Amino acid sequence: MKKQKPKRTIYVYRYTLFDVMLASPIEPLQEHLRRHQLTRMHGGLEAMEKAPTPTTEDWRVVSDAVNLMETLVKNGPWLDCDGDSVEIIDAAGLLADAITALAMAGKRHKAGGNIRMDGAGIQAVRGVLADYGDLLEVLPARTMIKAHRETERRIHEILAGKRKPHDIEICDL
Repeated sequence: MKKQKPKRTIYVYRYTLFDVMLASPIEPLQEHLRRHQLTRMHGGLEAMEKAPTPTTEDWRVVSDAVNLMETLVKNGPWLDCDGDSVEIIDAAGLLADAITALAMAGKRHKAGGNIRMDGAGIQAVRGVLADYGDLLEVLPARTMIKAHRETERRIHEILAGKRKPHDIEICDL
């Protein structure tokens, strides 16, 4: 009898390499796509601030925004709409605070509490979301889709146990 290989988890990416190739290298994402992303992300943050019981989906969309910003900051340089190389930096230092706030909210939820952040965490996440919105306006669609794919790849690697020294424990909510 043959030995069976252990089943591997197959991760599906939101964007394909074909999407990357077809995305505009000189124009930002289409307005309706930018608006949709930001509306979901701000809606998730608002739910985490004010809803009686925020959902894990609220936490997930806010975490996606922060993870995308982390990818843009750590994996640069990127190309802007003019084709020039751009290095994105976290000048205010809010990114690390936002990551910590979301990690603590996830741990709080796993311990049986609501998915909430403290005031400083909310301000950090709000600042990161504002920066992300600004980047959506000036970076081309191809750059944003590449960043999205790299973020997904990094999260899949972490979930598969391939962590890097700077990775924070992922809360699988």
